[in-house]
This record gives sequence, structure tokens and C-alpha cells, in this order.
Amino acid sequence: MRYKLAIFDWDGTIMDSIARIIAAMQCAAQEFSLQPPDASAIKNIIGLSLPVAVARLFPDHIELHTDLVDAYKRQYKLDSQPKTPLFEDVNRVLETLKARGYVLAVATGKGRPGLDRILAETGLSSLFTVTRSSDDAQSKPSPDMLAQILAVTGIALEDAVMIGDTTIDLQMAQAINMSAIGVTFGVCTADELRPLNPIAVVDSFAELLLILT
Repeated sequence: MRYKLAIFDWDGTIMDSIARIIAAMQCAAQEFSLQPPDASAIKNIIGLSLPVAVARLFPDHIELHTDLVDAYKRQYKLDSQPKTPLFEDVNRVLETLKARGYVLAVATGKGRPGLDRILAETGLSSLFTVTRSSDDAQSKPSPDMLAQILAVTGIALEDAVMIGDTTIDLQMAQAINMSAIGVTFGVCTADELRPLNPIAVVDSFAELLLILT
């Protein structure tokens, strides 16, 4: 076993939720008659905590930031928004890693209520020893989430790896000198991820087993 602890981002890494995030943010803007950000702009903030993301997307509307955060949360929950399936092989790979002795964790820009809700809905909560959300730590790319997970698990930095789909995820790992793996089925391409020196870049969740075991 190459590592002892595998830490996963959520949106764009475990769950195919990019389209829903984009739609919810654009609908939130429309609630206040604002010009909706385009899809590429929204993709660039995925992984950040929601208040930080809203501040970056709407810098000229500081007075609306709190309302936009609330509107986004409301829009994201609507059944009319795009579905958010798990990526192919997520269950099999996570269960295999767990069975082989890995400690599994989540480090996500989602808020705690949203993370807890989706963990319950997907039935994945029992697989993760520890989870950290944007409500529990400083926003990515600060390594605060990773440091907290290491402290809780007692696992050494060199025995841990961060897995994510954005440059923000890899910057977070780089900030604490943690190994990282990039995935290309979420937000960023391999060409965008490789300059941050991940140990590998994979095109499917199943490929993680080849790297981690």
C-alpha cells in the first residue's frame, strides 16, 4: 500500500455535480437581476468556500453577498436543477481501498449541512473516517482542512495523498507538501493540473486503484 490516508475532494471528484453548481449559481444571480456569470467563471471558483466564491464572482455587489449565498443554497436543493450522480466506479473503488486498509477522508468546499446531507443520500458516510467542509476550516487553497485531517487521524504527512479535480485542490496539497493526484473528469484538464506536480493524473476513478495499491 503506497499511502495510508486518501483524502478526496467531493464536487467533480466523487460526484458529477458541476452542471448543478453552474445552474444554481446562475439562477441565484437571476434572483437579484444580476448578469449570471458564465460557466467558465463558475468552474474557476469550484472548491472555494461559498462566501469566498460569491465574493469572487460578484465583486461589485458586496451588499448582496449574503443573500446570494442563501439563494445559491436554495437553488442547489431544487429538484429542477441537473442531477448529481456519483462518478462511475466510486463505490467499488472506495470500498476496495477501505478493505485494503486505507483511511478515507473528504476535504471539500461544500458547507457542512450540504456535505452531511449528500453523504447520507449516497450512503457513503460509513466509508469516511473524517470529513472536513468549508464550515470546519479555512477555505481552499489553505491547507487547513488537510492539517486537521492529519491531526484527527494521526497519520503522517508523507503517508497521505490528496485527490481532486481542480488546481485549487492541488494548490492546497502543495501548500502543505502533501502528495496529490489530479482527476480530469471534473473541472480541470490534465494540462491545467500537471504544472502543480501531482504524482499522477487519471482519467477515471477506477484508475486510482492502479496508483494507490
